[in-house]
Amino acid sequence: MKYILFIISFGLIQALFLNHIHIFGMATPLLYVYLPLLFHRSYPRWAQMSLCFLTGLAMDMFTNTPGLAAASLTLIGFIKPYLLELYLKKEDEPDFKPSISTMGFVKYLSYAFLLILIYCFIFFSLEAFSFTHWLLWLESIAGSLILTLILILTIDSLRRS
Repeated sequence: MKYILFIISFGLIQALFLNHIHIFGMATPLLYVYLPLLFHRSYPRWAQMSLCFLTGLAMDMFTNTPGLAAASLTLIGFIKPYLLELYLKKEDEPDFKPSISTMGFVKYLSYAFLLILIYCFIFFSLEAFSFTHWLLWLESIAGSLILTLILILTIDSLRRS
């Protein structure tokens, strides 16, 4: 239930505010990418992928990007558990919740950076579907990555686990 509330609130914030921010015409903060980062370690993988797909589908409906967010976020939901295991020790508890307070700033930064980078790469690659304007493609990935990472780090540092 908690994640459904996150999907609704992130969707509204993204659709009403963040989608209207385009720094230099290419960089947009993508708050909904924060949802996969919230899943604890033992959360079922099928549920992670399902919630990521539903979140992406909701974002696609709000932003008129047919299937781009759903495909990209579903991939993130698939690889997130494997990527998280790279940053954890085997003796960490099964219900470990990734955050700045539990992982430390540097580990969480690199973990979030990798997931957001993969998301932005897939999303903007599918959106461009061509590399004729490769400089704009790279600028969109880098700009959205930086804005999203700053937004997520800010929210996570203010959030209480």
